[in-house]
Amino acid sequence: MATQKPQRTPAEIEDIILRKIFLVSLVDSMENDSRIVYLEMSAAEILSEGKELKLSRDLMERIIIDRLSGDFPAAEPPFQYLLNSYRRAYEEGKKIVSMKDKNVKSEMEIVVKQAKKLAVSYCRIHLGNPDMFPNNDSIKQNISPLLPLVFSEVGSNIDGFGGSSSSGISCPPGFLEEFFRDADYDSMEPVMKQLYEDLRGSVLKVSALGNFQQPLRALLLLVNYAVGAKGLVNHPWWIPKGLYLNGRVIEMTSILGPFFHVSALPDHAIFKSEPDVGQQCFSDASTRRPADLLSSFTTIKTVMNNLYDGLTETLRCLLKNTNTRENVMEYLAEVINRNSSRAHIQVDPLSCASSGMFVNLSAVMLRLCEPFLDVNLTKRDKIDPRYVFHCNRLELRELTALHASSEEVSEWINGTTAKVDSSTNNNNGQNRLLDATSSSNSVNVPSFLPHNSAASRSSEKAMYPFICECFFMTARVLNLGLLKAFSDFKHLVQDISRSEDTLSSLKAMQGHSPSPQLQLDISRLEKEIELYSQEKLCYEAQILRDGGLLQRALSYYRLMIVWLAGLVGGFKMPIPQTCPMEFASMPEHFVEDTMELLIFASRIPRALDGVMLDDFMNFIIMFMASPEYIRNPYLRAKMVEVLNCWMPRRSGSKATETLFEGHQLSLEYLVRNLLKLYVDIEFTGSHTQFYDKFNIRHNIAELLEYLWQVPSHRNVWRKIAKEEEKGVYLNFLNFLINDSIYLLDESLNKILEHKELEAEMSNTVEWERRPAEERQERTRLFQSQENIIRIDMKLANEDVSLLAFTSEQITAPLLLPEMVERVASMLNYFLLQLVGPQRKSLSLKDPEKYEFRPKLLLKQIVNIYVNMARGDDDNIFPAAITRDGRSYNEQLFGAAADVLRRIGEDARLIQEFVDLGAKAKVAATEAMDAEATLGDIPDEFLDPIQYTLMRDPVILPSSKVIVDRPVIQRHLLSDSTDPFNRSHLTADMLIPDVELKSKIEEFIKSQQLKRHGEGLGVESTKVTIQTTDTTTLID
Repeated sequence: MATQKPQRTPAEIEDIILRKIFLVSLVDSMENDSRIVYLEMSAAEILSEGKELKLSRDLMERIIIDRLSGDFPAAEPPFQYLLNSYRRAYEEGKKIVSMKDKNVKSEMEIVVKQAKKLAVSYCRIHLGNPDMFPNNDSIKQNISPLLPLVFSEVGSNIDGFGGSSSSGISCPPGFLEEFFRDADYDSMEPVMKQLYEDLRGSVLKVSALGNFQQPLRALLLLVNYAVGAKGLVNHPWWIPKGLYLNGRVIEMTSILGPFFHVSALPDHAIFKSEPDVGQQCFSDASTRRPADLLSSFTTIKTVMNNLYDGLTETLRCLLKNTNTRENVMEYLAEVINRNSSRAHIQVDPLSCASSGMFVNLSAVMLRLCEPFLDVNLTKRDKIDPRYVFHCNRLELRELTALHASSEEVSEWINGTTAKVDSSTNNNNGQNRLLDATSSSNSVNVPSFLPHNSAASRSSEKAMYPFICECFFMTARVLNLGLLKAFSDFKHLVQDISRSEDTLSSLKAMQGHSPSPQLQLDISRLEKEIELYSQEKLCYEAQILRDGGLLQRALSYYRLMIVWLAGLVGGFKMPIPQTCPMEFASMPEHFVEDTMELLIFASRIPRALDGVMLDDFMNFIIMFMASPEYIRNPYLRAKMVEVLNCWMPRRSGSKATETLFEGHQLSLEYLVRNLLKLYVDIEFTGSHTQFYDKFNIRHNIAELLEYLWQVPSHRNVWRKIAKEEEKGVYLNFLNFLINDSIYLLDESLNKILEHKELEAEMSNTVEWERRPAEERQERTRLFQSQENIIRIDMKLANEDVSLLAFTSEQITAPLLLPEMVERVASMLNYFLLQLVGPQRKSLSLKDPEKYEFRPKLLLKQIVNIYVNMARGDDDNIFPAAITRDGRSYNEQLFGAAADVLRRIGEDARLIQEFVDLGAKAKVAATEAMDAEATLGDIPDEFLDPIQYTLMRDPVILPSSKVIVDRPVIQRHLLSDSTDPFNRSHLTADMLIPDVELKSKIEEFIKSQQLKRHGEGLGVESTKVTIQTTDTTTLID
């Protein structure tokens, strides 16, 4: 019978477990395991104390110190030893679970727990003081030994991107948790400092295709511990200091900067990240299968969203911690302020952070805003407009305001500050600034008093709730980031287009006369276009294809415009006549960025799906024609561009159709405000205002053409034309006619120049004799002229079309004394160009290419003639036609009618046009008779501007000059000044000269009586002539 194995005592079990954990022995037993160290000194001390040579929990710390302090050449270095001791303790702990004796099990669990705690504690001590214990590690590590452990902890789940730790080091379960959880910050500060620097280095110059996810997860893991969060925001590189600190320095040297730098977007060569996204994903994109490109787009979108989510979680974790929140806000403010010059057209890449960083930061800030971007925007009352004026964190007061000048803002702020100083402490809302936000009781009211001390500045910052700070910071980040990237993308597309045009020209020249230099230029340009195309696809992958990013941005800007509208009382029309200073002082880019985003998103298929556009529509209608609210005419014009993108025929969306045809403010005010903006845009104050207005008006004209087809809008239009016959509608018609004349004249003259150049180039013998440089220059001029003709013609067509369809139902304003001759002159001029003697010289090989459609243009011109004749109850139009001495010719009416018959136009229209020509011919005869009747007219009866007989003389109040009312009224339509001294003048300021009018009437009567003895005979003759002439023409 076998003898029973003697049972071990708890002390013996404890001894065995601790020897296994710490690989030490108090007895020199010549162990086979070379890792086991004989602690001779400790053994001697224990014996001298009269104790057994057994390890126990009481001796644990003593033996760890002895083991770490001793010189044991074959032993593990301190950190590896302590880490592995923790690992062995963990393994022993698993074995203890199966012990049957509950008391022994409980005791041993305490032993193992204490062993692990001591291992962790001495790890901290060693890492904080590396020279405290001898280190026999022959390979000196430049990075923190904690980094591979952190990587191994987070590297097991990388979602197929970024790879995992390649060092093979694994972290014992629970080690990092215990290491960081209860650590004392002061002792851990050097440890965290080294760890964060190494973590930063691991993502430096890493692109979207590199391994950034493991370091990012490591960062998130660290900031979840109090000591990790504090260690990060107190690191000297959290916000780098230095004389040469700028946006790029923060990006490359701060701890978080390299994480934000990870991107698919192109950057300056010095800061280029690897692997090269453009090269790897989009080289030779034109020859790649669509599925391959789609796969690249999906990969980049996925990894970038992983980055956004990780960085958001990191910042959110720090923001939730009251000890670190302020540091995060300071970091964000520093990044924003140091990169303010990113808003410039030309950005210095050496002093500003990359587009990649700011697009990433845009995505992160939008995620931080999500809690207050709910459908009903319930938390918008937390956003305090005073932040713009009184916040010391962001530099907002220097930004261009919506309407107020910087002097006005300063004066107003000083005024409100004085009011607060003189008022009681219970803010009673007497000053305008407090009134603007009185709806919110939850917003702490920041002090208006000057802040001299740092402490008062700090407390002042804290007075604004996080929602308020986050809102304004996001506005700045989006302006410098996402919106700037839109602009860069647009310029990149334009560069590609220009380069392709140049390449096409060079290839054509190379075909005619080859040269080595041309071939070099072609090769260089092809490489340039390839690189541009790669960059374009990188932008597309990270921004355009990311529907979530665009949707979040749209939600944010919806909050922006609802909040801004709230400053003036909400979406109500008409808006107050006086603009509140809170609104007038807001940065202009708040509205501009909103419009740019809407334009950009409108051009991306399905980007607006599910977006609530009604509020944007309300805002646009309210402010597009309100220069007293938004001073910048180009910003108001941008609103029209948005509406242009939303026109159903362009957007292809039913959602946008309801914005125009079922939206209350739209039905009531859209046409009115478009007409007003059409007039306002004449004077933008810019040195390019003359040319800018044509493109802006083209957009307005396209919208008006669409709205005319909607019955409810057409009814409003007719009502406006009647109510504003002498007001905005007359001004609108005047500028429409001015533009039409200028654009058609310009394009027809350019056609003649273009044809000369075309003939010059088609003479190949002469052309080849010219120097290559001259040929290249002439070719560029030829292409430039093509573009100018095409653009001018397109704009002219739009204007004439607008007149044609509106004149069908609205003729009264066109027949006013101050307008009828302008319209007649324009029509006569167009008729002369289209069917006059020089029409053959305007023939083009491919007129459609230049948007030149002479047949359609002629038909529209004739329609306007006939529409005006139909509405001419007083028969004044024929005489107005003949008073145009420059272009009127009776034969043009017959020539035009012949052309219309040839192209198969409506016979009734042609007949009415011919009848009008006949009436004009009669009116011309009458005018000649009348001129002969009057003879020499005294100078005092002649208008000093046109030298025609005045019929309704008026005195100009400032210069006292006497002019004919229709003449001066026509002048005032374009220019509200006295033409003789440039002083301000309006139609209601004109003073009728009754006495002179009476003299003129007497003069006319006396001259008529003189001619042929009596006026009755003359009148009878005229009637006879008219009847005969008309009959002949009809026959």
